[in-house]
Amino acid sequence: MNLSYRWVIVAAGALMSCVAIGTMFSLAIFLEPMAIDTGWSRAGISSAMTLNFLVMGLGGFAWGALSDRFGARIVVTIGAVLLGLALVLASRAGSLLTFQITYGVLVGLAASAFFAPMIALTTGWFDTNRSLAVSLVSAGMGVAPMTISPFARWLISAYEWRTAMFDIGITAWVLLLPAVLLVRQPPKPAVADTGSAPVAEGAGLTVGQALRSPQFIVLGLTFFACCAAHSGPIFHMVSYAMLCGVAPMAAVSIYSVEGLAGLGGRLFYGVLADRLGVKPVLIAGLAIQAIVIAAYLSISQLEQFYMLAVIFGATYGGVMPLYAVLAREYFGQRILGTVFGAATMLSSLGMALGPLAGGMVFDTYANYSWLFIGSAIIGLGAVGIAIAFPPLPRRELQTA
Repeated sequence: MNLSYRWVIVAAGALMSCVAIGTMFSLAIFLEPMAIDTGWSRAGISSAMTLNFLVMGLGGFAWGALSDRFGARIVVTIGAVLLGLALVLASRAGSLLTFQITYGVLVGLAASAFFAPMIALTTGWFDTNRSLAVSLVSAGMGVAPMTISPFARWLISAYEWRTAMFDIGITAWVLLLPAVLLVRQPPKPAVADTGSAPVAEGAGLTVGQALRSPQFIVLGLTFFACCAAHSGPIFHMVSYAMLCGVAPMAAVSIYSVEGLAGLGGRLFYGVLADRLGVKPVLIAGLAIQAIVIAAYLSISQLEQFYMLAVIFGATYGGVMPLYAVLAREYFGQRILGTVFGAATMLSSLGMALGPLAGGMVFDTYANYSWLFIGSAIIGLGAVGIAIAFPPLPRRELQTA
């Protein structure tokens, strides 16, 4: 098979991550019209997003393990069918509990079927430019707020929320079901001189041994702390900007700037990691993230928010794909779906922590200062944990 096909895998993975994450996060667009139409509380509707994160954590681990055993195509096919079905069922929900189950549980379960399996598959297709390829697949998540969310807003304006959610479910099927046909396993590597080829240190480990290894413990804890550090500031950024006197529409635009910067950050950090190595680039990115989070405490003007949004968005968007590359280097391809799925489970718990903590801080102090202070401290903790990463196998072989 022509290795140029690997870029088709990247394109398919980017599309899947865009549709899956975009449909899940479009709940923010549905919140107000749903509350007005149904009388359901905003907290009750929003709780579906909390369920999304929790289910995504467990689902990512399970889907990753299944992709290791049966291949990525069957997993993403199930995910594609389930995602469209969940949205169709949620659009017909007659009670809040039914909506929470169909949207919160089923959409989260479906969305988690794409990230870990497609990231793991992509790393198997690339020996060079691996960080860039993984970053491009992850870039679909950055595109999601600029595609699915506006589409949802247009549908709601033209029709009403139930029709809009139903149509998005059908659209998910139309886009994803053909895309899954493009998914193929990477060609078997040619037999090479094992004395000169870089081999992952944990390539011969069982799943249990890998999950108990120092490499995974450091990887999982760093991923958790990284997400716990930025999730609160991301989720509460609009509210914080408005508290600082920024107009509501302008405050929303800060979030959009972060998302756009995240696209460039994924490419920049991916290329940089291919050239300089994944570990030093990740550590540097985590340090920048912590510093920028702390810097939000000293600003109040819209132009300052934009400046930090560019750096913050590029950094948290850029470092996220690097964890998959590290997992591939440490554990090899054979169990990568399972290992990276377990790591994403920990990252999802970190993502679920920030919004809740930020809300509790604001309810207690009527400001977000302690959220940013705490997030910056956690961010510095992520840097400290990342420094403990064992040397990558590739480097060990080059110096041997």
